[in-house]
Amino acid sequence: MIQLNNYINGRQVPPKCNAYLDNVEPATGQVYSRIPDSDQEDVAMAYEAAKAAFPAWSKTPLEERYRILIRISELIEHHLDELAQTESRDNGKPVWLARKVDIPRASSNFRFYATGLMHFSSESHEMPGEAINYTLRQPIGVVGCISPWNLPLYLFSWKIAPALAAGNTVVAKPSEITPYTAWRLGEICMEAGLPPGVLNIVHGTGPRVGEAIVTHPGIKAISFTGGTATGARIAATAAPMFKKLSLELGGKNPTLIFADADFDDVLRTTVQSGFANQGEICLCGSRILIEEPIYEKFRDAYVEKISRLKVGDPNDPETRVGAIVSEAHKDKILSYIALAQEEGGRILCGGKAVKLEGRCANGWFIQPTVIEGLDQGCRTNQEEIFGPVVTIQPFSTEEEALNMANGVRYGLATTVWTSDLKRAHRVAHALESGIVWVNCWLLRDLRTPFGGMKDSGVGREGGWEAMRFFTEPKNVCIKV
Repeated sequence: MIQLNNYINGRQVPPKCNAYLDNVEPATGQVYSRIPDSDQEDVAMAYEAAKAAFPAWSKTPLEERYRILIRISELIEHHLDELAQTESRDNGKPVWLARKVDIPRASSNFRFYATGLMHFSSESHEMPGEAINYTLRQPIGVVGCISPWNLPLYLFSWKIAPALAAGNTVVAKPSEITPYTAWRLGEICMEAGLPPGVLNIVHGTGPRVGEAIVTHPGIKAISFTGGTATGARIAATAAPMFKKLSLELGGKNPTLIFADADFDDVLRTTVQSGFANQGEICLCGSRILIEEPIYEKFRDAYVEKISRLKVGDPNDPETRVGAIVSEAHKDKILSYIALAQEEGGRILCGGKAVKLEGRCANGWFIQPTVIEGLDQGCRTNQEEIFGPVVTIQPFSTEEEALNMANGVRYGLATTVWTSDLKRAHRVAHALESGIVWVNCWLLRDLRTPFGGMKDSGVGREGGWEAMRFFTEPKNVCIKV
């Protein structure tokens, strides 16, 4: 049995209460490690360490910050295979996916912001004959970073790297469901020479640790990725305390397929965009809208491909759909599949839990599921399921497609498939979506702003947006 600890002030330390939570491997249903069940005392200790470290870290020369963050990136790369195995064991995703996407992206996050801090600049404004104004962008102080379970190290590093690059110190909480690579990150930071207290990682639940981070009066900014309901609670708590907030929340993302699109390219990519990481990515396209002339052709070809996706052991290189992250989440997904049938939906493939043999006999698996026949306003088409479930619907006009795409409370990401350039621009402009991919999916340039509209969040991450979020602008006006 592996026992994890918190990473506070440059050391691995047990929780103050000496209580631990079970950490279960989704593919087997077996407890394989224990994590701290921390509380406000641990958060307070982490804050004090971060507060003490801030003056020196904020004044550390940029070249030295760059050197340390680059070293963290290199060490993540060095431990690629181990971290991929660990991420898969914690989350249930296929090992090959973690090795190809999750861990390389975590390394890239640190490398990107290590480089970015060397080029981050601010503005100046001349008032001819009167004054010169220049803007200082200074680190905020101690900031809180709270990340989810679906892309554990990938999204954890996506917050921590820019916060550190900008000169802040951090109190961070990974998901209690997938804590292992965050624990390893603490060890990597020690090896990389990150000064004690600059990054502090406190494990535990949202009500005990997350709440303590959000309500701590000394933590001046919160970057959170997770569910919309939790985001609303954080906003209600933090806003009266005048904390800076970045909230990347849920999605119910549409995929718009027009009849003039490259059929083979659409088919291949849409299989991936619906079911990558078991559909447990906020950017997955869970509502597929297809222009009527090709609806039946696409539906039949799509269902045939989805039916052949292998559900299996995450360690198997042939597995395309791994384990669901927890038993509770598996039950939630299955309840939505049952709801879809009650709402009049027809299950075209999948729809059931999968029972495997061998080491995964007690794991949590669900067949990739495609549903048609549902109307726009039903719960299945309105609420985030976050699993291997997609719905398909026909549309007849561009206006109808836009109404369907925009007709949910979320506005995170949309994929548009068309060979008509004018239509691509027109539709992208009209979509209520923070990200629009045209003839592609999940093609990410880390320099671009990332985030959603409506109930999908507040603020943007990525590129200079993150560096601006983690700094306070100060105008200095000097009379000439």
